[in-house]
Amino acid sequence: MDTKKHVFSIADAVRGCWLGKNIGGTLGAPFEGERELRDVTFYVQKDLNGNPEPNDDLDLQLAWLTLAEYYGLYRLTPRLFGEYWINAVIGPWNEYAVCRWNCRTGFYPPLSGAVDNGEWHQSNGAWIRSEIWACLFPGDPDAAIEFAWMDACCDHTGEGIYAEMFTAALESAAFVEKDLRKLIAVGLAKIPDDCRIARSVRLVCDCFEKGEDWIATRNKVVADSEDLGWFQAPGNIGFLVLGLLYGGGDFGRAVCLAANCGDDTDCTAATAGAVMGILLGAEGIPEQWKKPIGDAILTKSLNQFNLPLETPKTVAELTDRVVALQRRTAADYPRRSPEKLDSRDAASALWRKSSNELQFDISFATVGVEYTEGPLIEPGKRCPIRIWLSPIASMPEFRFRWLLPEGWSSSRKDFLIAGQIYCRSSAETDLTPPEDLADVMSYVTLEITADDRGFPTHITVPLRLRGSVTHPRFQLDRESFRLRKLLHRGPEHQ
Repeated sequence: MDTKKHVFSIADAVRGCWLGKNIGGTLGAPFEGERELRDVTFYVQKDLNGNPEPNDDLDLQLAWLTLAEYYGLYRLTPRLFGEYWINAVIGPWNEYAVCRWNCRTGFYPPLSGAVDNGEWHQSNGAWIRSEIWACLFPGDPDAAIEFAWMDACCDHTGEGIYAEMFTAALESAAFVEKDLRKLIAVGLAKIPDDCRIARSVRLVCDCFEKGEDWIATRNKVVADSEDLGWFQAPGNIGFLVLGLLYGGGDFGRAVCLAANCGDDTDCTAATAGAVMGILLGAEGIPEQWKKPIGDAILTKSLNQFNLPLETPKTVAELTDRVVALQRRTAADYPRRSPEKLDSRDAASALWRKSSNELQFDISFATVGVEYTEGPLIEPGKRCPIRIWLSPIASMPEFRFRWLLPEGWSSSRKDFLIAGQIYCRSSAETDLTPPEDLADVMSYVTLEITADDRGFPTHITVPLRLRGSVTHPRFQLDRESFRLRKLLHRGPEHQ
């Protein structure tokens, strides 16, 4: 890709990212959920008049921006994401709803993405919102993936998280590296070699190198991902990479090819547009693509009243606020530029993080509750739990004691953990519910006392009865998808 003729600033690349996101999302929205090949070459909506399609791909990133502005970027925690997800993220779809329901019962991130989420834990809801982290850490993919993990774990595990790490790294690196194959290599370096995201990306790259046409490549991705089902990240990440590679540096061709592959078309085209926007800058995006949608941002899945700040209303405002936060963060938390964009050290540490965990920040330590076999319990059956802690400023001995409800038991009701600063200490324990357990949710209190403090602290550990929750499955939503497409296309198609 030749981008040398475009000389642009970080701000222009950030603006290009958000314009490309709006363009691709608007292009692909009418075909979302349709699995057949398309031959789209431009917007099908008539008279857009400067109004892009509202797109949840962008909505959650606006919410995370307001949190980072209000609290400070490095004060964001998975639990804070969960708190705002409960009432601010109102999108009813799939993993978004699962995350909200889980958080409301005390299963905060990362547990919210792991529990009763079998249908959607490796779907597309996370990687479509990676641009905010790339724009806040331009040229620093290791920082971008740290926040991408925290974001993605809200409603995904495994492949769903790796997908956002891949796109965040690729997009962050695109601010300083313009060779697309090298950018793909950076993205692959941040995810496990044996994951399905990597497999799908390598398949597309291999087909492209062999000179196969884009339709043959698309069909191979479909066949390779068939066992995973519809609307899942590995296949759609493959379509994204296909659009970028076969687009040959042409903005319009890249977003159209991503959409023409089918499936989650607004997501694939929107992310392809964002990547191309970073590479080309806002000035490098053809005017024919920018003029119909203008500069506005329209949302559909946020409750604006439950966010700490108003969200941006235009791409220009979004760009200004992102760049201001990026500069403020760089000044407050200076980082060395990575020597190698494709280093795996930071990424491999994230791969080892558990999704079956809750973290509690108490006055004198951070305490973690890891459900080693998950938080779903059965009457009379032991649920193993690992407790870990990291003291803040001293190294006392900590006493832990379960305050058990009637009928509950533990083989290790009381135990001690010696604290060490900058290091996690842990102990194994367990909980066994009564044989007649019938409650969907159970909440057990864990008392914590430090030997240099005379007062106890309590945390509440949630557990859920296995098989007690049923989430709607996708096939129930197919009629709503059909109706939405009719609304996009107008009455002449009905």
